[in-house]
Amino acid sequence: MTTESPSEYNHLETLATADILAGMNQLDHTVPQTVAKALPQIEQLVEATVARLQAGGRLFYIGAGTSGRLGVVDASECPPTFGVPAELVVGIMAGGDSAIRVAVEGAEDDAEQAWEDLQAHGISAKDVLVGIAASGRTPYVVGGLTKARAAGVATGCVVCNAGSAVAAASEFPVEVVTGPEFLTGSTRLKAGSAQKMVLNMLTTATFIRLGYVKGNKMVDMKLSNIKLVERGERMLMDELGIGEEEAAQLLKQHGSVRAALMAR
Repeated sequence: MTTESPSEYNHLETLATADILAGMNQLDHTVPQTVAKALPQIEQLVEATVARLQAGGRLFYIGAGTSGRLGVVDASECPPTFGVPAELVVGIMAGGDSAIRVAVEGAEDDAEQAWEDLQAHGISAKDVLVGIAASGRTPYVVGGLTKARAAGVATGCVVCNAGSAVAAASEFPVEVVTGPEFLTGSTRLKAGSAQKMVLNMLTTATFIRLGYVKGNKMVDMKLSNIKLVERGERMLMDELGIGEEEAAQLLKQHGSVRAALMAR
């Protein structure tokens, strides 16, 4: 596994802070280039996800450690960004929700638990499951994908090594081969950044395709704080050519940017 290969940098403990940061930054520059190579794979996964969600399905993520946390983060950001129900994108982590903050040792090694966790959410053949694993070999993820695929669930993954067991268990694998980390084996660095980029692309592209964006604006976002209300008002001002006071009144009356636009 190239993610476990020795770092190109050594004697890190002897480096000055500026040199540590410069080395990390230099490696980070390679991440977008690596993601770009996987764009055709990401496209296939997006198309499969759009088709399932259009037909009433949901998107599930499973993962462990950093990978699991990234899935939970992406899932939790979809409702406020796109105004979708919380149950439409579900992030499930090995070890349960408590593992988001405190590592649950050994949870990722249970190849049976992921399917049990998914069944607790009523996963079905209408849905999409994306396994996230930098190593590409996490038993929790491999087991969940294998059983889900056998049950007719559309399966994809985001991995950072080539030719992995997780990719083999997926219909729509995304392989972003990020190579050795600055700190050997610490996949929360380059690999984690690459996974976050791919997940951002997956859900953003999916919900654009599903009609949750108008122009380049989040017209279905939840107006849950002052910043977002002010953003909504600016959207209306730009789209309708009206002043701030009228925009604020429209937004308060209709409750969302999309509803206010449709009312005009």
